[in-house]
Amino acid sequence: MATPRITILGAGFAGLELSTLLSEALGDQVQVTLIDQSDAFVFGFSKLDVMFGRSTLDAVRMPYSRFAKPGVRLLRESIHAIDPETRCVTTDAGTHDCDYLVVALGADYDIAATPGLESANEFYTVAGANRLRGILPGFSKGHAVIGVCGAPYKCPPAPSECALMLHDLLASRGVREQCEITLVLPLSSPVPPSPETSRALMGAFAERGIRFMANRRVSSVDAQRGVATLDDGTELAWDLFLGVPKHRAPAVVQAAGMAAEDGWVPVNPRTLETRFPKVYAAGDIANTGTPKAGVFAEGAAKAVASALIARIRGEGEPSLYAGAGTCYIEFGAGRIGRVDVDFFSGPKPTGTYHAPDVASRVHKEHFGASRRARWFGL
Repeated sequence: MATPRITILGAGFAGLELSTLLSEALGDQVQVTLIDQSDAFVFGFSKLDVMFGRSTLDAVRMPYSRFAKPGVRLLRESIHAIDPETRCVTTDAGTHDCDYLVVALGADYDIAATPGLESANEFYTVAGANRLRGILPGFSKGHAVIGVCGAPYKCPPAPSECALMLHDLLASRGVREQCEITLVLPLSSPVPPSPETSRALMGAFAERGIRFMANRRVSSVDAQRGVATLDDGTELAWDLFLGVPKHRAPAVVQAAGMAAEDGWVPVNPRTLETRFPKVYAAGDIANTGTPKAGVFAEGAAKAVASALIARIRGEGEPSLYAGAGTCYIEFGAGRIGRVDVDFFSGPKPTGTYHAPDVASRVHKEHFGASRRARWFGL
């Protein structure tokens, strides 16, 4: 019997965890090919650490050259085409045929979708966060606008964290009273599944004099005039703009006919199966109804791994995607809050809030350290 071939596109949370689980369970019994165009992995939350000078880009980059698992080969290649019918992937280095295909390419940033954003600052790309590391120390007076350009977007609490961390930075430099901070979100609240978490964040905004504008998105940015225009026509003058670009599925996935009208890949939300036989989608690219965040991508990878292991072994019942995870939220002053979110257990999503404290930082640091060790041996 031929060795089963599994191709995984994208070495983010979903791709790294899935290939690790397959290696642990099946080792050399399978041939896993993991493809990514980058040379290193960076946790999403590390971008804020870089941006606010808590860490350096070199310190948070995890080189893919450190990823070594039995039965897995990681290739640095750019994906040019995907044929989900035949499960054939074309890259700049050739073609890859497989028995099982998992698309975990994440969400791309569509900066061009917001006119003028290319001339302003954004903090969701690694390069953008690193650039702001050198810009923020020069901001000491005026209006800072943190503006989200579309929903859904990765890590829903991150713009709120940015506002609170910016407050701390300015206060530590003694210039907070000379600055205004406005946060613009296209959501009804900072963390919609958890009203308690949202109330805590809005309370933190009020205490710190941060203006919160809900149900609004930034539709264009004029860097010359220093103005952000919102979707209702409101104009906000700014001296510092910190943007969150609109997200979209990678163009290669759209060209493959895998994306739906909303731009994301339709899947069975509990199994991550697409409409194409033996083709799965996991992580930010899949329309599961759960947030676009690493912990949820990791959970989806566990369900896909369970399904593939059961199919290859021809035994056992695969476990379903739980749709649950913990998000850590920086509240400033060294304190971290936590929200445990569950999307599938009840009739509607729920979120259990844990008030911010210094001890939760240990949990967040363990979350990162355990995965660095598991995936990269660092």
